[in-house]
Amino acid sequence: MVVRLLAVFCGGIVGTLLRVLVDVTIPHSSPGALSVSTVVVNTVGSFALGVLTSHLWMRPSTPDWVRISIGPGLLGSFTTFSAIALNVVAGVDESRPLDAVLAITLSVVLGLAAAWGGLRIGARLLLRSRGS
Repeated sequence: MVVRLLAVFCGGIVGTLLRVLVDVTIPHSSPGALSVSTVVVNTVGSFALGVLTSHLWMRPSTPDWVRISIGPGLLGSFTTFSAIALNVVAGVDESRPLDAVLAITLSVVLGLAAAWGGLRIGARLLLRSRGS
């Protein structure tokens, strides 16, 4: 149990640091504008979780602590629905309501598309690794 908790904790630290790095690299253009960094983070995170779920998770040899350090730990702290919610509720200027709709739509649509693509690529990687 301690190993699993430490794995999630360490993964969470790395995911949070990566999130801050993306937010610094892709800053908000203005206080009331759409947060491109949030959309990017959630899309990349959805893709990564899709690949890992269909590739790494399906391998019986993958230790449980690796799964939880990367899934709930790293990617759970990297991507957050709360970031979307906060961005929409507090970050989008009331005079630009379409930005709120755009933020939600992009996050959901791109996140789902990225997760779907990640699952497909991960499955192919798994089949390829089993064939060799």
